[in-house]
Amino acid sequence: MNIKIISDSTCDLSAQLIAENNITLTSLTVVKNDEQFKDGITITPADIFAHVAAGGALCSTAANSIGEYAEVFEKYAADYDGVIMITIGSGFSTCYQSACLAAEDFPNVRVIDSQNLSTGQGLVVLKACELAKSASDLDALAEELRAFTEKVEASFVVDKLDYLVKGGRCSSAAALGANLLNLKPCIEVKNGKMSVGKKYRGNYAKCLGNYVKERLEGRDDIDNGTLFITQTIVSDEAYAAVKATVTEYGQFESVYETTAGCTISCHCGPGTLGILFVRK
Repeated sequence: MNIKIISDSTCDLSAQLIAENNITLTSLTVVKNDEQFKDGITITPADIFAHVAAGGALCSTAANSIGEYAEVFEKYAADYDGVIMITIGSGFSTCYQSACLAAEDFPNVRVIDSQNLSTGQGLVVLKACELAKSASDLDALAEELRAFTEKVEASFVVDKLDYLVKGGRCSSAAALGANLLNLKPCIEVKNGKMSVGKKYRGNYAKCLGNYVKERLEGRDDIDNGTLFITQTIVSDEAYAAVKATVTEYGQFESVYETTAGCTISCHCGPGTLGILFVRK
């Protein structure tokens, strides 16, 4: 079968991986000062950080519409035996619901709820590209991908809670306590939702090193194929600590270093880093 893989821009895959795998992206909308921009096309994370640092209000994101999905399905459905659309998790956005409604008019389009975001979603996209090479049944491929989403392990450590406070996802009192105690919370994605896991304390580089060690050390349930190190903006010291710890405790065939796109950047801000991989 000749299958086209499409993903929301929230998958945070590098331009190289997108090109190598012939992936098409549907860009979410970023709203800045009531003006709309397209994620990764007319606005970048650096633009968002500069705007907020200059005193601007926090940017927000908007899901793709049914019409936007229908437009991209119209473009590819006739030329391929099947189309696989992988959206940001339905717990984070209405993209999945909109894509499903749009797909009702295209018999050969299947929509997959990644149950994730950033390169957690990216891992599902790359799995789709791998499976599509030998797939002979579109529905079987879709079911295999839906089962795969449950194996993705995604988490991030946030240095400062400023963006979470401004976005209403964390109280000012909680942020003040975290700052006074020098706490760095780990945000985990489980069952398609985000929750706060362990809170690390102290120097951010040291916290990240401990976080990576605890995620990888002594585990026999990790698929050693691919790991993503995904960041917004962290210091060279912090990034070096992560890479060294991944090398020490991981045995991955491929380690990709990527920059988080506008969605993660809007909500978590600079100073955010995570490792994302797959369980067996």
